[in-house]
Amino acid sequence: MMHLKWENNETIKQIECIHANAKKFMVDNKLTPGKIYDVKNETDEFYFIKDNSNRIGGYLKEYFKEVK
Repeated sequence: MMHLKWENNETIKQIECIHANAKKFMVDNKLTPGKIYDVKNETDEFYFIKDNSNRIGGYLKEYFKEVK
């Protein structure tokens, strides 16, 4: 149950939300375009971040760009 400890994990990198226009799901109440988020875990398709609810959520990578 590694996912239960992700909130306390070190930040892997930072990403910026570029849009919250989801086709199937409502993410506009959890993501703010232009805001920088800390990535706690990453897979091929998803970033797991602390979202606007201050909880860990998994979001498609298409909503973000990496901050250098």
